[in-house]
Amino acid sequence: MSGLRWKVCGITNLEDAGRAVAAGADAIGFVLWPGSPRAVSVEDAAAIGRRLPAEVWKVGVFVDPSAAELAASAERAGLDFVQLSGDETPQLCAAAPCPAWKALRLAPGTSAEIAQRQADAYPGATLVVDAGVPGEYGGTGETADWAAAAHLAAQRPVVLAGGLRADNVGAAIEQVRPWGVDVSSGVEARPGVKDEDKVKAFAQALEPYR
Repeated sequence: MSGLRWKVCGITNLEDAGRAVAAGADAIGFVLWPGSPRAVSVEDAAAIGRRLPAEVWKVGVFVDPSAAELAASAERAGLDFVQLSGDETPQLCAAAPCPAWKALRLAPGTSAEIAQRQADAYPGATLVVDAGVPGEYGGTGETADWAAAAHLAAQRPVVLAGGLRADNVGAAIEQVRPWGVDVSSGVEARPGVKDEDKVKAFAQALEPYR
């Protein structure tokens, strides 16, 4: 793989996973947090993951798991990466059973200084910069602070998430220059069900950056 990476998150069934892979997605995200409308079981994630091409990354999304839960789920689901989208400690992130992506929820107006302070607490992780919506842990359709994300992306790998769609992802990439982008609600028919045409349109919008 070269150029910009992209992940389709909130996959709940094999058909949607196949459509994302056919469109060129580098990674598939499984939400392994029961509080999400896009949640899947570890067993379902494992079953879908076994049908994916070996080169497609399998990312498990967690919210405040215990270390034991994280390790067991990563092994059972065959994950390549774990994405920590809650308020996990730097210690848990550093001890993750496979490479960790740490979500930072940055609402519009977040200063570079605040973003830097949050990022510095997780020095070994790839950062997922998502929207900051009180009480929510992603998949809101709201955008993150792109200026703060750009500040972080100039220093280390950043996956930009939060409200990305085919009609705005190009502008987001131009401003932020991320290592990757993460889409969920922006390619959905409804929570947990992807729209094939939206997935294809999103992929097409990424072509200049791939």
